[in-house]
Amino acid sequence: MPRFLDARATAQALPAAAVAQEIAALLVDRSVQVPERLVQALPGGGSLFVMPALDGHIAITKLITFTPANAGTERPTIQGDVVVFDAATGQRVLVLDGPAVTAQRTAAVSLLAAQRLAPSADGPLLIVGAGVQGRAHLEAFAAGLGVREVHVASRTVQSAQALVDHARALGLHAQVAADADAVLARCPLVVTCTPASQVVLRGPVRDDAFVAAVGAFTPKMVELAPALCRDIAARGRIVLDTPDARHEAGDLLQAGLEVGTLPTLRDVVAGDVRGGGPVLFKSCGWAGWDLAAARCALRA
Repeated sequence: MPRFLDARATAQALPAAAVAQEIAALLVDRSVQVPERLVQALPGGGSLFVMPALDGHIAITKLITFTPANAGTERPTIQGDVVVFDAATGQRVLVLDGPAVTAQRTAAVSLLAAQRLAPSADGPLLIVGAGVQGRAHLEAFAAGLGVREVHVASRTVQSAQALVDHARALGLHAQVAADADAVLARCPLVVTCTPASQVVLRGPVRDDAFVAAVGAFTPKMVELAPALCRDIAARGRIVLDTPDARHEAGDLLQAGLEVGTLPTLRDVVAGDVRGGGPVLFKSCGWAGWDLAAARCALRA
């Protein structure tokens, strides 16, 4: 019988630092195959995502729904599962909570990028967006980078304060930022993880800034002002999580940037990305990251 892990057990099986290491290993594993994902529109404005991936040992399918209309309600915006199969026998061996996998592996991808690219990796850290992804990135950057100081900006003071309280419980120095742009001069590490329905960061950022933008994963979604994206492109580097982001990264597409030749995280792991100035890491998601999480969970 397969193991079924609920949200808490899934998160416990996927510490960000371990998943980041697995992602780096996956990016040089030639047995990995990741077919194009299916995105099916649903009545009411939601979407169904079907995301398969496999390597020489396991095959996975991530089945999740994304329902923006659930924001602000008791229902989560992301729901679903990651099903893991033995590639040789076809047996289902593990079922993981889909939203927990998404949170942990997305934060781990950002962590790996920051470990390899951030000029000032120990912070302070600004988090814009105090939801599930904000919490996952807070924990990942604290554990994986040694960040000790955090500023949190959110649509409501209550949600920002809740994440600040969690940060303080972890032993961090944390405070609410009423204006995200106002604290950019103090924060070389920045994560934006909002519903991406509007611009939440306008800049400018520091010369040693590392910005991980994870909220916008369709061409119409946006978190970063177009001028901010163009400024980082002129002064530093923009790196994508995968080539798929070239047609999904709303922040960059709406800024009118040429995205076809931008390097990816695979290039970073291979040591092919160099240069100075601020870094924008644009993450849109990929089933390969879920495969890395599944590999990590199976060992756990």
